[in-house]
Amino acid sequence: MALTLDDIEKLFEEKGHEQYTGEPVTQLQHALQSGHLGEQEGASEELVTAAFLHDLGHLLHDFGDTPSLHGVDDVHQYRVVPFLRGLLSDAVIDAIQRHVDAKRYLCATRPEYYEGLSEDSKRSLKLQGGIFSKEEADKFITEPGAPDAVRLRLWDDLAKQPSLQTPGLSHYMQIARRCALKA
Repeated sequence: MALTLDDIEKLFEEKGHEQYTGEPVTQLQHALQSGHLGEQEGASEELVTAAFLHDLGHLLHDFGDTPSLHGVDDVHQYRVVPFLRGLLSDAVIDAIQRHVDAKRYLCATRPEYYEGLSEDSKRSLKLQGGIFSKEEADKFITEPGAPDAVRLRLWDDLAKQPSLQTPGLSHYMQIARRCALKA
């Protein structure tokens, strides 16, 4: 069930041109921008790879355009995990798996954060369980990969700029290859 890095590259080549639902960028632009923002901040290659691949789950399903408009949470953060297990480390997978809960955490711990979310992100937040309670936020931040997921989430929110120039797909695939688990 695991994907290879060649499979992932092919997914981006075949589906990366699709609109990132509810946003002014494509799936590939969003992925490249997320990875780029992580690189600009000096993140580890594992976290840059997680940022680049965090929404890969969207490319693995066919729920149509903007599932949140139809009341659907596509659970992309979990859907992708079995496909990455055995290919990438837990550090990469944990950050990807927790990036949605990181949004819930940031809304709970930074009141101004919610106001900066796009309309689609606010809509999906409700479907994803809403803003964490204080207790949920306190528990979340202690989970493996949670602090990295919070950093990733902040880049995720900024990675929606139609004209932002980034390195290309091959650049981030090379980084992912360096992070791949050795068989």
